[in-house]
Amino acid sequence: MKKASTTTNSVRRLKISEATKQAYRKRDRALDPAPDNAAEAPQLPPSYWAGSSIGKYYRPLKTQISLRIDNEVLDWLKSKGEGHLSRINDILREQMARER
Repeated sequence: MKKASTTTNSVRRLKISEATKQAYRKRDRALDPAPDNAAEAPQLPPSYWAGSSIGKYYRPLKTQISLRIDNEVLDWLKSKGEGHLSRINDILREQMARER
């Protein structure tokens, strides 16, 4: 069985009529967006961004390792509730940020 091609040539498939081409050439160019001029770009009000957060869906890559820690330390981490492994990562990340 022949493998289906995943690429297509959209230029070959797309047929633009001559009337559409003429209408495009006659358009009012003042109405075209100006991507190079940021001053003309629409601005969203600050209220739009009020509930937003940066990096909400960012998840750093993680590597599985084996770590040996004292039982007392592990008991303390587990006593704080669920997620003791994430808590270890948070503590180490905090220390890393302080040293940078």
